[in-house]
This record gives sequence, structure tokens and C-alpha cells, in this order.
Amino acid sequence: MTAPANLLVELFVEELPPKALQKLGDAFAGVLRDQLVAQGLAAADASLTAYASPRRLAAHLVDVLSQAPDKAQSQKLMPVAVGLTADGQATPALLKKLAALGADAGAVAGLKRVHDGKAELLYFESTARGATLAQGLQKALDEAIRLLPIPKVMRYQLQDGWSSVHFVRPAHGLVALHGSSVVPVSALGLNAGNATHGHRFEAAQDPVVLRSADGYAAQLRDEGAVIASFTERRAAIAQQLDAAAAQIGGGVRAIEDAALLDEVTALVERPNVLVCQFEPEFLAVPQECLILTMKANQKYFPLLDAEGRLTNRFLIVSNISPADASAVIQGNERVVRPRLADAKFFFDQDRKKTLASRVAQLGKVVYHNQLGTQGERVERVRSIAKAIGQQLFAALAQRHALQDSQDGEIAQDWLLTCVDNAALLAKTDLVTDMVGEFPELQGIMGGYYAVNDGLPDEVAHAIEDHYKPRFAGDQLPRENVGLVVALADKLETLVGMFGIGNLPTGDRDPFALRRHALGVIRMLMEKDLPLDLGALLAGAVPAFAGKIADPTAQLADFIYERLAGSLREQGYSAQEVDAVLALRPQRLALVERQLAAVRAFSNLPESPALAAANKRVSNILKKADDVHAHVNPELLQEQAEQELYAALSRFVPEADAQFAAGDYRASLQTLAVLRAPVDAFFDDVMVNAEQLDLRLNRLGLLKTLHQAMNRVADLSRLAA
Repeated sequence: MTAPANLLVELFVEELPPKALQKLGDAFAGVLRDQLVAQGLAAADASLTAYASPRRLAAHLVDVLSQAPDKAQSQKLMPVAVGLTADGQATPALLKKLAALGADAGAVAGLKRVHDGKAELLYFESTARGATLAQGLQKALDEAIRLLPIPKVMRYQLQDGWSSVHFVRPAHGLVALHGSSVVPVSALGLNAGNATHGHRFEAAQDPVVLRSADGYAAQLRDEGAVIASFTERRAAIAQQLDAAAAQIGGGVRAIEDAALLDEVTALVERPNVLVCQFEPEFLAVPQECLILTMKANQKYFPLLDAEGRLTNRFLIVSNISPADASAVIQGNERVVRPRLADAKFFFDQDRKKTLASRVAQLGKVVYHNQLGTQGERVERVRSIAKAIGQQLFAALAQRHALQDSQDGEIAQDWLLTCVDNAALLAKTDLVTDMVGEFPELQGIMGGYYAVNDGLPDEVAHAIEDHYKPRFAGDQLPRENVGLVVALADKLETLVGMFGIGNLPTGDRDPFALRRHALGVIRMLMEKDLPLDLGALLAGAVPAFAGKIADPTAQLADFIYERLAGSLREQGYSAQEVDAVLALRPQRLALVERQLAAVRAFSNLPESPALAAANKRVSNILKKADDVHAHVNPELLQEQAEQELYAALSRFVPEADAQFAAGDYRASLQTLAVLRAPVDAFFDDVMVNAEQLDLRLNRLGLLKTLHQAMNRVADLSRLAA
């Protein structure tokens, strides 16, 4: 067997879809490696390098064998009673089986007998010759192409004029080098060779004839003017962006956008960052509009000043590096100007009409065929927002001891008016020209237009913020008015969609119900809102006026599932989360304090015994019907039950007071002293006594214990 050598495989194609390029490159290389490992041609820990540029997918794998080692194999044939006659001769069935395996009657003597506990079986042992690299790579290449996560497959005709293939883009070259030797494989109508192509315009020579697998990246860079590695190209762009911004000075920086950086990396083969500019008068347009049009339409990097304000300069990533770049710069400046002019026109036109004047148009915009128009939806959001606002502002006033203050009542009325105005106008920017062109700006433009209409800041901020959080880690609405409208908007979507049975599936969630549920959770928890989840869900249902079935139970399950997943991602154990959420806590703002208390309790030496005892109590009470937490001290006969009752009488009031004050950790720690009397009770007392009054009294004692121990969490869930 020859020594291993490094392997290079490249598919040279027409321009690949940029948003999928990195994923395609990683998948192509990964499947090639996995297939070669499975065939014994490469080690599982062999170093792999994936390459992906706009016109190529490639993989470099170290220490690949030219032929896999031979492999011993044992194949079960049939029971001895079926394969051999009484005198040990092969039956026709056995001979036929051996013939199918390429063996003759002479192999009968060498068959192995194995008893599996039920019958004696015949096994045929042989040696399978290891696959050659040409065989193994052909299989690996076919699988890599078949399993590519192609966003959209195209069909194209091969050069013979008759055959056609399906692939992401037409392929024009195939390289397969084992060391410096070509591996004879084929794919997509192409035979492997050792030549590829460099940059369309700047390659020093074309084609680039590769001398070895290991020289691939260097030769492409030096002779083909191509940086083949996606990672290396991305890093080069990021470095050039920083350098260009630093050269301008004044704290200017390129906007951070990982997705844009990935996309631009997939569009160029040798990046060259250049500085461009546009007329300062365009800065009168909201910067979100200008930034979006530059990023989405032109793939430019806007430049922000030290305070985060947009400047009239931007960076482009060119795919060419001419000695005089002025023509490239001027061309890009000329291209972006009409885009910015369009944004300015939309902004100027939209401000000629107030948001209030657009409300009627929402009645003509279909939201969902079962739930009506956007106009109808707005009225539901207003109704839900009013109910939430009344609950929230009253609770906050009480929290701040303003419930009897006339000033407090005036403030509540003002905030409720702001809530209603914001809920009424929040969707009106959907019918503006700017949002029609850039749907990503919905909410943002509504906030600008609200300011233009002279509406209070609370209303403008709420209109802008009511979609928040839009994604994981996004900011929450900044003020209470915005929180109320955002909650109402998300609850209207959740209750409405669950009410008509339009639920998310494993891979589809077109109305972003998971994101809406997490948004509700985050607002309730992170803003410490004194609102009950059950009341919020139930309060949203009447707004639909009988159009939907009541989905509150199913929706509550959905929200608790999202909450459980979120808490586990934050580092809480499954047991801790299960213990707290088993009680279906209504005030989500308190859940993290409950979890902290459970974690502290779990670290106490008394915790395991109390959790196990609590599980035992739960099981006992499940079997008893209508047990009341009532204890008659005169019926306590055993010393152990008397001592448990005394301990409960002494410590439960203290724990209850701590619970009422929100000190959950202290409440559980206070109850930890019950371990000894609880253990003694189960050691010495027969709960299910024959005498009915004794049995009920002891069950009542356990019910009292169970209620006291499980106010913060279901501690039985902590039992191993």
C-alpha cells in the first residue's frame, strides 16, 4: 500500500447564490470527508479545509489513502439444521446462498458455527478488499453533490447537446488531486483534471494548472488572484473596512452587520474596499431608510460617526483593484444616488398625510381570511391594550402608593389615552410609500411620522417599539405605553392564530408565534411587570367577539414550553425549571427569583431528603380524594405526628411571611428545618390508619405540609 497523501477536490461553477455560499462550501467538504472516512480512506480526525468562493466549492483533506485496508467480514447464512443434512452435507439452500456470495461447495468446510442461545448458526467469513481512492472518491463526490443544501436547483444542458443535469449552477470544471496525481473521477458531465480558473479579470494566467493538492490556495492567490477560503476572505474584508474607516478618522466606523459581511464575502474573489460618498442633503431622511437602501440594494457598508449617526460616506467592497480606482468610486456613487433620492421622495410624500388620516385604509388591507382586515385587527389590539393598560397602570400606581392620589389618576388617564392612540396608529405606516418599498422599516417609520404629526413622545415611541423584540436579544420597548401596545399586539396574534388552529409546526412558523411568545415572556420578566399570564390570555379572547374558539389552555402550554426552553438556555437545570414551572406561575416576573431560591435550596444538606419526602407525600395525596388541610390536635396520638404538627405551627407562619414578602430563598430555607420531624413521621406513623378520623387527620397534616413546602416550587421534581 502506498503512503497517504493529501487530497484536493474542486468544483468550478458559475456564480453561486451568495447567501448560501458558506453553507454550500461547508456541506460539500463535510460530506466528502465523512464518506471517505466511512470507506476507510481517511481518519475520522483528519484535518479538513473547506473552500468557497463565488465560482468554486473545494475541499482539502490530509492523509488520504490510495486504497483502504482490506476488511475481515462475517456474514450470517442460516441455521445449521437448514444448511446441513444429518450427515453434514450442504443442502441446496446453503449452496445457493454460497453461490450468491461468490463461493462454491468447497467453502462449506470452512464455515463457522455460532450458537446464539436459541439455535446453532452458520457464518461465512471472508476478506473484503478495501476500496481504491478512485472508487471511494467517486462515491463520496456523488453523495456530496446529492446532499448539497441547494436553495433552488436548476437544470442545464451538457456540451454534448443531448444530456442534461440538475445542480445549483452550471459546472465547468472538476479537479481531483491526490498529492500531485489526478484521481480519475467524474461528476456533472465533467472528468477530473488538475486545472482550474482564477479571477475573471485579474488572474496572472488562465487556466491555473495546479501542481499539487497542497499548493491549491497559494497558487490561486498568486496566479489566479483569488482568495479561495471564505473565512480568509471575510477576515480580509473586515480588516480593510476597519482600516478604511480609521484612515477617515474622527471615530468613524463601518456599520456592523454579520449577514451583510457574509453576503459580500460571497460576491467577491479578491476584495478591495474603497471609500465613497453622497450628497449631505440626503441625511435629512431618517438614517434607517438610507442605511437599509445602501445595505439591501447595493451591499454597501454605511459609515457612522462616533455617536452612531450616519455620515455621508460609505464603503464598497470591489472585486477589482485597478491602479486608478476613481472610475469604480464614481460609478458606485452614481448608482446609489437614485436609491437615496427615492427614499427622500417617499419620506417627503408620506409626511404630507397624517397617520390618523390613514387609519381608514387599513380596513382595505386583508390580515387573515379568518380574522379579517388590518382595520379589524387594530380594533382588537386597542381593546386588548386598554385592558392591559388598566391592569398595569393601576398595579404600578399601587406599587408606588399613588392609588389615592388625584395626580396618580390623572397620570393613569393620560397614559391610557396614549396607549389607545398608539394602538390605533401603530399599523398605519403599513400603507405608506416608504414601508411599501421597505417592509423592514414598519414601526420605525411610524415613529418618525408620529413625531411629524406632533404626537406625544410616548405615542411616537410606542408606535416605533410595538414590534419589539423583533429577534433574540433585541431591545424591549423603552416605556410602559410601548410595553402595553407591544404586549397587546403579540397577544392578539397568539390568541387569534391559536384560536383558529393555525399553529406552528416543527419547521414552519409563518406568523412567528414562537418569537411572539418569547417576546411576551421577556417583557413580563425583564420589565418586572405585575401582570398575571392567565389574566392576560383570558382578557384577550373577548376582543375577537366570538370569531375564535377559546385557546387559552393550549396557548398557556405553548408559552410555558417556550419559557422552559429559554430558562434552560440561560443555564438553569431541567430539574430546577421543571420544579418551578410545574406550579404554572402566573407572575412570570417572579420566576427567576423562584429559580434562584430552588437552586439555593438544592444546595442545602436537607434538600434531598425533603424532596424525596415531598414526592412521597404527593403520591399519598394523589390516592386520597378531597383531603382538606385541616388538623385536629386532639387526634394526634403518636409523638412523631405531634412533633411534626408543632414544627409546622412554629415555622410555616414564618415561611409564609417570607414568601409574601417575596423572599423565596429564606422561605425555603426556613422550611428546611422540617427534615427531622418529617423523617420521623414517616418512620413512626402509619398514615393510612384503619380508624377513619385518624387517617383523615394524618392526611390533613400531610396536606398542610405539602401546601407549605410547595408554594415556591414543586420540590418533588427535585427528587432523584
